Amino acid sequence: MKTIESSIHLGEIIPNISILLQRNAELWKDHNVFTEYKNGTYVSIKWKDFYKDIQNIASNLKNQGFKEGDKMIIFSPNKLEMLELELAVMSMKGIVVPLFAYFHQETAELLIKHSGANFAAIDNEIQWNRIKYLNLELVISFNPSIEMARNTLPFVELLKSSANDSASLTIEIDSDFICLNMYTSGTMGTPKCVQLSHRNILSQQAALIKMWNIDHTDRFLSYLPWHHSFGGIFELFTALSNGAEMILESSYGKDPTVIMQHWKNKKPTLFFSVPKVYQALYELAKKSKETEEIFFHSNLKFIFTAAASLPQTLSDEFERRNIPVIEGWGLTETSPCCTLTDPSKKRKPGVVGFPIPGVQIAFAPDGEILVKGPNVMKAYYNNAEANRGIFTEDGWFRTGDIGEYTENGLKLITRKDRIFKLSNGEKVIPSDLEKLIEVQCPYVLHALIAGEGEEYPVALLFPNKKLLDDPDYFVTLDDGCFCPRSLEELSRCLKGCLHDANCSIGQKFSKIQSAVIIDDELSFDNGTLTSSMKASPKNILQVYKAQLKTLYTPESNAEDVVYIIRLDDLNKIPGRKINVDYV
Repeated sequence: MKTIESSIHLGEIIPNISILLQRNAELWKDHNVFTEYKNGTYVSIKWKDFYKDIQNIASNLKNQGFKEGDKMIIFSPNKLEMLELELAVMSMKGIVVPLFAYFHQETAELLIKHSGANFAAIDNEIQWNRIKYLNLELVISFNPSIEMARNTLPFVELLKSSANDSASLTIEIDSDFICLNMYTSGTMGTPKCVQLSHRNILSQQAALIKMWNIDHTDRFLSYLPWHHSFGGIFELFTALSNGAEMILESSYGKDPTVIMQHWKNKKPTLFFSVPKVYQALYELAKKSKETEEIFFHSNLKFIFTAAASLPQTLSDEFERRNIPVIEGWGLTETSPCCTLTDPSKKRKPGVVGFPIPGVQIAFAPDGEILVKGPNVMKAYYNNAEANRGIFTEDGWFRTGDIGEYTENGLKLITRKDRIFKLSNGEKVIPSDLEKLIEVQCPYVLHALIAGEGEEYPVALLFPNKKLLDDPDYFVTLDDGCFCPRSLEELSRCLKGCLHDANCSIGQKFSKIQSAVIIDDELSFDNGTLTSSMKASPKNILQVYKAQLKTLYTPESNAEDVVYIIRLDDLNKIPGRKINVDYV
């Protein structure tokens, strides 16, 4: 089996997070580590005070009965208190278990029970009302106004000076000791609990320091949630390890105008985000020359994009101004980064770069990407079924992603569990056509191809309702594209776009024969979006199974209430191939 790895030597890995914090407090004691926007002003904390808080928290937690190996649920949005508590727990040989702050009660209770945690921290009444009936030893409240119960403690009590605070952190922690149990986003079902060690997390930083020029003068404008690996491991520890300042974005990535205002005020030198947010910020930047100059300012070292490829047109805007666009690939199970693109090379669609130092990549016979390295988890917590076969006999982690290696780096093809078989046995890779449809028509926000066990594939289409309400005649990729203003108009004009997308797929059996436009939006509430805002194909097919059924039942009266597009006759007509450089 061919192994692919970086030619750069990994170098020394900091043994544990306690040593990292101790080092930083000595090196950058008077430098800001974290900044929040509160009551109309920016409030910062310096490394010396930050480290003192962490020592106090650890000491007072011990007095509350928290001991080595105990687990602390952190059920809160990003904030200073959450960060300090998380690092204190890790540095006293505890295990942090972050949860999405707005999980419904049923999900929160399920994961907390599964986690085996006896301690929890919450932000406000929303989280308290969802866990207050659980039998927890102690619940810490970041908000002192919450009505106290017998087993609750205000976080401010943990900040009080203690006689033993200077010896509260455990410096001699084995690097393989578990410090973080992080739940996956659950795109294909129930979230799994990934067990990560100090070495897993800090090996990433030993690799990145060889590749990036980041130091204590840098500023991150940060909104990515810490319950998810992209924000809570990759971005967070990149900032912490280099002593850079993290500036918490107060809208949590939801309001582009607020993000842009913070951008103007703080001029971040680094920004980690997803394509949707970059696109929204760029649209704002174009409104004035001043805003455009501030957004693309000269001290912006690079931007990092994940979750999906940045549209080529937007990528070109950054590169035209000599601001590198970096993309990567990995999973929570790999802490998370495995590959990074080389900013000196022209970006290619679907290509996510080369292995970082210390990480090895190989391929199973079916194309599944296999990974080895100090970043790979030990196992899933309390999940024998998920652990069964997750590693090969010779120790390679099975990622579940299908890909191939090219001269430009690793190219992702699809998730293994997204491939389905038709009734004739042919295998369909749905992601290719899904991307083509979404690229071809910006009025389609999500496309999902299905057809397991059926004669042919079909598509569920979810419209971009904001664009339908306010059509943008400059957003389309093709001159002369008709900009619909309703679902009825969209159903008429989509026929040609879907036909062209079909014609760009080589295998005849992979072409869709019909599609349905669903007058609804994917959401966290019905499980069609995960806590990291990714589409959940398994849940989408379950929630919209009735609409899916209409596509295989021609005599159905469903066309009276939904918009169905039939393509079987059009498939025989040659069409225009789509420029896949936009995928």
